[in-house]
Amino acid sequence: MRLLLISNSTNAGEAYLEYPKQQIADFLAVSATPVKRVLFVPYAAVTFSYDDYQAKVANRFAEFGVEVDSVHTYADPVQAVRNAQAIVVGGGNTFHLAKTMQDQGLYEPIREAVLERGVPYIGWSAGSNMSCPTICTTNDMPIVEPLSFKALGLIPFQINPHYLDAHPEGHAGETREMRIEEYIAANKGMRVAGLREGCMLRVEGRNLSLIGPRTMRLFRYGTPPRELAAGEELSFLLND
Repeated sequence: MRLLLISNSTNAGEAYLEYPKQQIADFLAVSATPVKRVLFVPYAAVTFSYDDYQAKVANRFAEFGVEVDSVHTYADPVQAVRNAQAIVVGGGNTFHLAKTMQDQGLYEPIREAVLERGVPYIGWSAGSNMSCPTICTTNDMPIVEPLSFKALGLIPFQINPHYLDAHPEGHAGETREMRIEEYIAANKGMRVAGLREGCMLRVEGRNLSLIGPRTMRLFRYGTPPRELAAGEELSFLLND
């Protein structure tokens, strides 16, 4: 299994997919067969078209010699997944992404591709949420109703992308940490990785590593949150 799970597409003041582009290029280049074409899943887009989303990602991937097809252009999206060299799932609204993937019947073909055939998977933001057991730790508004909150279950723990520590002055609502604490109180056996912006998780088989300049905040019910840094042993998260 090979996964690259990115917190966010764009850092403040940077161009789209600027900060993770070298990691994406390296990840695809070191596959058993170097990837020259990926299958993009654009279904998290809501306020702009899938064609525009594909073009935006394709412009960036062209910089390292990789072409981008999009699953929305295929009459048979399941067969497109079965033929894919690599699968890339973009960010946007996680509920819209889950519903559309469920409606298209893509969960099991993607799971088979990634878990059984070793097809590389890249996701950012909502695409990273989609690798988890459920989408319950997304930050997004439920603008549509998916068939269930289940996600692909490629990893056994949850991710909260764009994780923020901030509690703005004058804000009386819950912080991100408080929301995650609610989740783990209701799902006591589940870990949640608060993945800060500018960071990503890379899975190679049974090895898991954190890449980026910030620590990752790990939550589990009954224990204080832990800060984990790049270079620390994280593979225990894959063994739950």
